[in-house]
Amino acid sequence: MAEQKTLLTADDFFRQYSHKEGNYELVKGKVIEMPPPGGVHGGTAVNIAVALVTFVRQHDLGRVVVETGYRLAHQPDTVRGPDVSFVTKERMPTDGLPRAFFMGAPDLAVEIVSPSDSAGDLEMKVAEYLGSGTKSVWVVYPDSRRVVVHQPGGAAQTYGEDSTIEEPELLPGFSLSLSEIFGG
Repeated sequence: MAEQKTLLTADDFFRQYSHKEGNYELVKGKVIEMPPPGGVHGGTAVNIAVALVTFVRQHDLGRVVVETGYRLAHQPDTVRGPDVSFVTKERMPTDGLPRAFFMGAPDLAVEIVSPSDSAGDLEMKVAEYLGSGTKSVWVVYPDSRRVVVHQPGGAAQTYGEDSTIEEPELLPGFSLSLSEIFGG
């Protein structure tokens, strides 16, 4: 990919890249191209999304989406697209899902680690989400079958293979076992 000379806004980024094949994010005005996710990544994302969608719909809590952009910063703009995310009903735009990007952060962001992800990039994403108002960020490691849940203030909890994740503040009554995340 050629070196990008001018910084893009979120609107320009949407106009230029929404019709292109591939995965892209906008970080401080610069387009970052990422390889498409593999099968394990996709299967893990579906398992998480199905569990969240089922619970959120049952309790009328908001919306769960996949691979959807959120404008986390402005001038220069940053748009991140977590693998799975949740926005509470109270924070949903009154006219429904946006055609382009959500303004602001999701309440829950789930990032599934791919072989191409570096630890530094993951740390930066977690910091951007939390710094923009995300209440919980799950970093999912399929290879080691663990999940690290990050919350504002630097709190992080690691869940191993026999654990169950709960989000009592954000999703009261929700629980998801890691065997459900990594199974099937």
